[in-house]
Amino acid sequence: MGRVTERRRVIRIRDGAVTARPDTLVAEEPLEIRLNGKPLAITMRTPGDDFALAAGFLVSEGVLGAADELANIVYCAGATDEGSNTYNVVDVRLAPGVPVPDITLERNVYTTSSCGLCGKASLDAVRTTARWPVADGPGPLSLAPELLAELPHRLREAQRVFDRTGGLHGAALFAPDGELLDVREDVGRHNAVDKLVGRALQQGLLPLSGAVLLVSGRASFELAQKAVMAGIPVLAAVSAPSSLAVDLAVETGMTLIGFLRGSSMNVYAGEQRVRLA
Repeated sequence: MGRVTERRRVIRIRDGAVTARPDTLVAEEPLEIRLNGKPLAITMRTPGDDFALAAGFLVSEGVLGAADELANIVYCAGATDEGSNTYNVVDVRLAPGVPVPDITLERNVYTTSSCGLCGKASLDAVRTTARWPVADGPGPLSLAPELLAELPHRLREAQRVFDRTGGLHGAALFAPDGELLDVREDVGRHNAVDKLVGRALQQGLLPLSGAVLLVSGRASFELAQKAVMAGIPVLAAVSAPSSLAVDLAVETGMTLIGFLRGSSMNVYAGEQRVRLA
């Protein structure tokens, strides 16, 4: 699968000069996720890492939590009326004995790059379905503000497709010492996080209790939810968090950092993990 970028004709106007030329754009296509053969969700995404995206989505839904709970993921042959494979439909098969919650099959989610749940019911749902309490990790993290300030630059350096298109969100996992563990890009920031979490699931690395998650945009409730469901204790964003994301961080004990730009940042919850003067 290599449909990450596409070429389109564009008229460029620069200082009064007009030229026609091809431009590189980020690809955006729908991905239908099926669970044990039944349609579950459709998300608009950048093709690539589709299996990890599907696995990460199911982690955030509370369906998966370990690699041995996943039997396999395949692209669906015959996805069109003509029987061809579009590589836009994946089927996730759970291992024998793994329960399939009825609610996930009935709600048939349609996900967009700005979607998210809201309200106290959403907070309660995350609290009751999360497998790992992020407030009680194996050891307390202690992050220096100077180290946190370097992370956006390290993420930006690793965003290869962004350099070519300027139109992708990035998400990265960092070790407590600032080492870049993994980075993914997608037209939807929630998809980029799902790809990170899905790859961690496939590698048997959940919960990510010693990791810092950095996202290139704002910190929505949905991203905070995905971090909590993966056992990630620290979520940082270069832009603002939403009020519900802050509420979720406070309730679960997660550290939430926003406006991480240069040497400045706002710590909205979990300040015990940041070395404050």
